Amino acid sequence: MKRTIKLLALAAVVAVFAVPALAQTKECNDEFKSATYSKWYDNRQKDQPAAYEAAKEYLAVCTTDDQYTAALKKFKAAYEAATADVTNRTQFNEAVQKKNYAEQMRLGKALLATDPDNPAVNIVLGLAGTGDPNLLSESVPYAKKAIQMIEAGKPFDPLPSKDTALAFLNYVLAKSTVKSDATAAIPLFVKALRFESDLKKNPLVYNELAAAYGEGPVAKLSEDYKKFVGQPESPESKLALANLNQAIDRQIDALARTAALSTNPADKKAIMDVLTGLYTDRNQSQNGLNELVASVLTKPLPDLPTPLTSLPTPSAPATPANSGSQSGSNPGTTSTAGAGNGSGTATGTTSGKATGSAKPTATPTPKKPRTNYRRG
Repeated sequence: MKRTIKLLALAAVVAVFAVPALAQTKECNDEFKSATYSKWYDNRQKDQPAAYEAAKEYLAVCTTDDQYTAALKKFKAAYEAATADVTNRTQFNEAVQKKNYAEQMRLGKALLATDPDNPAVNIVLGLAGTGDPNLLSESVPYAKKAIQMIEAGKPFDPLPSKDTALAFLNYVLAKSTVKSDATAAIPLFVKALRFESDLKKNPLVYNELAAAYGEGPVAKLSEDYKKFVGQPESPESKLALANLNQAIDRQIDALARTAALSTNPADKKAIMDVLTGLYTDRNQSQNGLNELVASVLTKPLPDLPTPLTSLPTPSAPATPANSGSQSGSNPGTTSTAGAGNGSGTATGTTSGKATGSAKPTATPTPKKPRTNYRRG
């Protein structure tokens, strides 16, 4: 008997708790529809959080579409997108401040999904690869789009100047390109270095340019010249040598700029060691080297040389290449780097690379970018 009473008492307790739960279940009837829709309609402009809750409740209870559901679904989706966008923007700015490049990329992509032509977000994502090399390939399409937008007159925020933005964005393209095609990367390095920005004063970038010359045109033209080594001089060998010398002189120019800008004694010595060897092979003398390093920053950065298809007719006896020459070619001499010294063995740069560990360790990054940005 006692057991029966206890079971009945337990059933009564369960019933007491079950009744309120049943009472809270909403029914999708006309009364609920009218009241909930009116709550959404009255608040959709003045109190959107309340309107959102009403729309969400209506759609949860009334699962069959009716005359109200289309408007409520549209409002709910727009509200969720807007609130997510605000959250993403806040977190995106925090990621910029903290230099969290992976988060910049993740959150920036979400922002661009709803605002694809935002200049500032495209710029930040385009530069993320300079801070995190793992993001370099992902940064490329954003860098390209940001360059197009800035050149079309869009804002360059969060960077301090248009030149700074274009310099670093082109630098991203150069660093990405050099991995697969060193020669194609050279014009991008040159373009980046011609803008007035901190990048122009960074020895690392000139060293990267020198390496691109070594891995690209110098390596190829040295290989092309090898077949002439130890053979009698001919118009073809002179032309091959002239083209090789052009590339070597550009490499020397880039290394001289690296040396001129290097402030770390160890870096400067390593660069000068490489430069001295290359310059001596090219000119058969060290004469003029110190003057070159002292004056090179006063001269325009030369372009990638145009390949020569014929030799100019000399108006005077040929002389060894002038270390200060921007053209970098002297078709009349055969005693230059990679040309052979009469013994049939190539000298100097037939490997096509100027080696040396003088790179500054830090990757160039824009100076103190602002974190606030405006929409384009």
